[in-house]
Amino acid sequence: MTGSPPPDARTPRSRARTLVPVGVAAWLVLEIWLLSLVAGAAGGLAVLVLLVAGGVLGAAVIKRAGRRAFRTLTETLQRQQGTTPAPGEGPDRASTGNGFLMLGGLLLMIPGLVSDVAGLLLLLPPVRAAAGRYAERTLERRMRAAVSGYGSLGDAFQQARIHRPDGKVVQGEVVRDDAPPRSGAYGDEGPRPPLNR
Repeated sequence: MTGSPPPDARTPRSRARTLVPVGVAAWLVLEIWLLSLVAGAAGGLAVLVLLVAGGVLGAAVIKRAGRRAFRTLTETLQRQQGTTPAPGEGPDRASTGNGFLMLGGLLLMIPGLVSDVAGLLLLLPPVRAAAGRYAERTLERRMRAAVSGYGSLGDAFQQARIHRPDGKVVQGEVVRDDAPPRSGAYGDEGPRPPLNR
């Protein structure tokens, strides 16, 4: 009898796979509700102006952040090649945090009031700096947890290389034709033992 595996044999869903769809659905409902409230209070034309203004402002922010990122990349490449930029053209503090600036522009471009407020908050430098520090701490914590599970990053790659997807371990030996003859138990004295399967 073939059927689905018993419920306890299934792998449990991660929290992200459970909460992200619910969060996106709640966010969409909230956006639609807020837009309908604004349309009821100020009219449909006001909602249209808000949405168009958010899109235009978001596009301008993304364009500005992209130019900053390109300028920083160009200056870094010039410094690595030995040519130095003119005085006063070095990377400034404002050129850091372009990723969150672009995210703010993207949130402004997405239709809705909640995303517009979040995008406007990311345009503020203190909020961007705090978000950057939080993201950096979270990434470092996750990297430490991943490394501690395998001992080191090299061990993790070794484990991924040795174990096949079906769980079998493939053992073998590399024999190079250009290597000098070996001496020892299985040098050139006789046949080699077969590989275990």
